[in-house]
Amino acid sequence: MSSTLREASKDTLQVKDKTYHYYSLPLAAKQLGDISRLPKSLKVLLENLLRWQDGDSVTEEDIHALAGWLKSAHADREIAYRPARVLMQDFTGVPAVVDLAAMREAVKRLGGDTAKVNPLSPVDLVIDHSVTVDHFGTDDAFGENVRLEMERNHERYVFLRWGQQAFSRFSVVPPGTGICHQVNLEYLGKAIWSEEQNGEWVAYPDTLVGTDSHTTMINGLGVLGWGVGGIEAEAAMLGQPVSMLIPDVVGFKLTGKLREGITATDLVLTVTQMLRKHGVVGKFVEFYGDGLDSLPLADRATIGNMSPEYGATCGFFPIDAVTLDYMLLSGRSEEQVALVEAYAKAQGMWRNTGDEPVFTSSLELNMADVEASLAGPKRPQDRVSLADVPKAFAASNELEVNAAQKDHRPVDFTLNGQQYQLPDGAVVIAAITSCTNTSNPSVLMAAGLLAKKAVERGLKPQPWVKASLAPGSKVVSDYLAHAQLTTSLDALGFNLVGYGCTTCIGNSGPLPDPIETAIKQGDLTVGAVLSGNRNFEGRIHPLVKTNWLASPPLVVAYALAGNMNINLTTDPLGHDWQGNPVYLKDIWPSGQEIAHEVEKVSTEMFHKEYAEVFEGTPEWKAIQITRSDTYGWQNDSTYIRLSPFFDDMQAQPKPVEDICGARILAMLGDSVTTDHISPAGSIKLDSPAGRYLLSHGVERRDFNSYGSRRGNHEVMMRGTFANIRIRNEMVPGIEGGMTRHLPGTEVVSIYDAAMRYKEENTPLAVIAGKEYGSGSSRDWAAKGPRLLGVRVVIAESFERIHRSNLIGMGILPLEFPQGTTRKSLGLTGEEKIDIRDLNQLKPGATIPVIVTRADGREEVIPCRCRIDTATELTYYQNDGILHYVIRNMLN
Repeated sequence: MSSTLREASKDTLQVKDKTYHYYSLPLAAKQLGDISRLPKSLKVLLENLLRWQDGDSVTEEDIHALAGWLKSAHADREIAYRPARVLMQDFTGVPAVVDLAAMREAVKRLGGDTAKVNPLSPVDLVIDHSVTVDHFGTDDAFGENVRLEMERNHERYVFLRWGQQAFSRFSVVPPGTGICHQVNLEYLGKAIWSEEQNGEWVAYPDTLVGTDSHTTMINGLGVLGWGVGGIEAEAAMLGQPVSMLIPDVVGFKLTGKLREGITATDLVLTVTQMLRKHGVVGKFVEFYGDGLDSLPLADRATIGNMSPEYGATCGFFPIDAVTLDYMLLSGRSEEQVALVEAYAKAQGMWRNTGDEPVFTSSLELNMADVEASLAGPKRPQDRVSLADVPKAFAASNELEVNAAQKDHRPVDFTLNGQQYQLPDGAVVIAAITSCTNTSNPSVLMAAGLLAKKAVERGLKPQPWVKASLAPGSKVVSDYLAHAQLTTSLDALGFNLVGYGCTTCIGNSGPLPDPIETAIKQGDLTVGAVLSGNRNFEGRIHPLVKTNWLASPPLVVAYALAGNMNINLTTDPLGHDWQGNPVYLKDIWPSGQEIAHEVEKVSTEMFHKEYAEVFEGTPEWKAIQITRSDTYGWQNDSTYIRLSPFFDDMQAQPKPVEDICGARILAMLGDSVTTDHISPAGSIKLDSPAGRYLLSHGVERRDFNSYGSRRGNHEVMMRGTFANIRIRNEMVPGIEGGMTRHLPGTEVVSIYDAAMRYKEENTPLAVIAGKEYGSGSSRDWAAKGPRLLGVRVVIAESFERIHRSNLIGMGILPLEFPQGTTRKSLGLTGEEKIDIRDLNQLKPGATIPVIVTRADGREEVIPCRCRIDTATELTYYQNDGILHYVIRNMLN
């Protein structure tokens, strides 16, 4: 084994009275050349390669290629990266544990050792995606929502408790504790990891992959982490390296300071818009510049959190003095903080004022130029200045399918005995939610102070607004209470509804019946304003067509105004006790007031709330489980089913079959998200999934959400492409998951069409535009199409995580040639597709796709294979990554 560089870089580091062994980049540089100006994020990757160099998965050439990145700020080389740990949330975590349990069954069937199916690195699963806002606006809303959560999800939680005892190195943070990314930032993240190996303490950077795209929030703490599909995460925890190309790194220079009245949310929406425009998909973004000297860590975490929204793999902030201050504040030990400082400085990973690393390309923002903003109505990168929101709302209204027929008249309704009129543009949901902003004391204190001033002036929210407060950790409740702001938020309806993602991931719960009836009756276009990171179509609530991301104080302001057609910079929010108009500027708290309250956040709050983070409520502790290596599957379960992915698997892979006579299942436009492909949120009564649940005796009120049922493939395959806002160009003028079963003209659900094709042994294809699969890292967005019979997706471009997920499920991703689209080719969806010689496939190769038109004419389209690396090709040839892992275990 060649390990020259690895051996040559071994060194020790003395921190207080403890000696740590580590792999020194300065020592390695003696052979690699000067690497001082390598981006800090790539130094983390370089250390990872040094530490894992084995002459096989990591070679000396890999290490030299990464060090040589400096020559042209680019490197065309695949590397094997091994993160220190894995983070999961329950929506993506349950199907991952289902897969692990199913893998144990497959290994057992094929005569292998089930004990080999076990995480080899620490895995933390935080239950945060299951609480729904059923109850709101009352003091007992939190207790009632938690009670309902435990009732609805009992079966899933029994399964996770089983997993906790069945798998080693697998920890579960119980429901009602917090959001995984905030718990990671405030408690789990170490910045520098250390562990005992062969009697020595070894130190290395804290790195991770997570089954949620917003894992990048931890980048704010100088921890390199990003979201992967559940499929990739399972492989990583089972010892497979993450296969990746050495990334380009875009530098983002921050200078200056935010002006009075401008929030971290306004900053992140500006950064998101700039980076989306620049183009950073598949790249690292690293922040630098002297503006970081005064940028609080919570603001950095907010920017890192939204990496998926600007499309980057990660948005990295190097370790510096701000990192250390936050770690001490949030309760990390003095020993840990001393290790972080000593290690980062020894490795050249510490950010010094004036640092100018080499980047592939760079942007610059003077933070003094940032203005108050929202993003919407359906994409996080579509920033709108506060004054322009009414114009943006009007423009979105004009783009609706039946815009010409709408009259926009208000609709009368009665609520709690009072009569009102619900206007077009009404804000029906105002939610302070999501790890993005609830991890940030400055914007939450601003929201509380604005609420306090509003209450003092006699302002009240409009009666049609469903308001909610769902922090990412209990620490938030502590500091809001300590600042005496909770009562003001409660007075405006922003009562605590749960510690979890809630509205941001579609768990907004039902609107009051009279509101829902009024929206349907008038076909009203209404809005949701939330402090989250996602506002895709159909995500927040089925009846809410426009969704706007905003800072927590603006969420409160829009609850008071109650209408998207109001210009908050010039129009009053309401009237005071004397009938005088009250404007946003009248109640907006000053920077000094906010800073005064933020200073009250104390280390004791973190110590108190994280002392028993893994304990859970009495209800959680009372869950009974049977201890066993394999799970006791229930055939009548509608939550947890043995997945069918390994049913026909043999110890050796079969040759890849060519795709012959494939029919097009759906032809889709640009920015089709994983929400469109595998919807979160509520299950419609008359959908294939709804009909399945009814046929299994599940009542409508117990449907729960798609996300909560991700452990049942029968529900999820029926939910694939079932989003109410998806537009399949094969059935123009229709919204929702419908298609044609060809060669006929009958319009049926995508699921029903797929099942007919399956009976006919017809393979399927999906055609799409740009940015296919953007959004959350949903493994079911790849698993669902696989079960429907999709063999290939041909798109103009792919979002990073979804592309790798498709390969992980044995689906071939192909890209149209530059400048060629479904429209330029005149595709109708009636074509047949043939792709041959798939056994000769090479990464990045040009693949001739034979398209046969309805009239029999043939055309060959030279598409690019988006299997990018040799490792990905191996996964594809094995029919998926988990099949490959199982075969490795058997061998």
